[in-house]
Amino acid sequence: MGLRHLARRGAAPVTRTLAGLPGGIVTKRRGRGSEPEDVRLWAEGDDRRHIDRNATARTGQLHVRTHHDERDRAVILLADFRPSMLFGTKRTLRSVAAAEALALLGWRIVADGGRVGLAVATASGEPTVLRPAGGERAMASVTGALAVAHAQALEAARAEDPPLEPLLGIAASLLPSGGHLVIASALDAPGPDFERLLGLVAERVSVRLLLVSDAFERARRPGFFPFALSDGRRGSLRADGTGERMLDARLADYAARGMAGLRLDVEAGPEAYAPLMERLDAVL
Repeated sequence: MGLRHLARRGAAPVTRTLAGLPGGIVTKRRGRGSEPEDVRLWAEGDDRRHIDRNATARTGQLHVRTHHDERDRAVILLADFRPSMLFGTKRTLRSVAAAEALALLGWRIVADGGRVGLAVATASGEPTVLRPAGGERAMASVTGALAVAHAQALEAARAEDPPLEPLLGIAASLLPSGGHLVIASALDAPGPDFERLLGLVAERVSVRLLLVSDAFERARRPGFFPFALSDGRRGSLRADGTGERMLDARLADYAARGMAGLRLDVEAGPEAYAPLMERLDAVL
């Protein structure tokens, strides 16, 4: 709840709502609302459902109709609290960093009149799911649900991560076509069918990734490191010193597939996350 004030610091909600894009010039956006905007020639990639029959019949060429943007932003925040996220070597756990960033983004969205929902992945029982709703009351419900889900995740920590695929499908089903899904996770062991399902979801809604990383993952020296799990098992982890390059390459791969993302460094903290979430909010 305290991040609400940090999220609004330096914000200009009225200008941002009008423009919808970063920069100092207020412009109209074109979208898929209910009010007609223009009729133009059909181009490769246009949705055939928007073909204007009258203009097409009159000219003999395919035309499509565009519409005013209704500016009804529906966003689902997907937080990963599975056992692999309950880890951290500096400042806090990866799961906490994910929750902080999503809370900052959520407060910005509701301040702009958008609607925010939540989906939380844990290893204990049914996932936490909230449908998109608007206003500060909705965001208060999101922050409360994040806190409760995280406490339950800590109590029920297990050695293995359940797949993210079922929750990804649930989260996508809560969004209208053209909605937005923001995933905060390290994406460790997401499941064998996760990448395929993520690609299908990205065809219907906008997907953005916050790839959470701990400093140890990015800068660990080559060698073997011992570890102990909550169930008493012990072992060693081999590091090759390529963690940071792998993270950046992974983000570049998702961006090439139309799913832009940001790297979220756990040790940076909310003060550093706030401008990142402002940039992300501007393109949602």
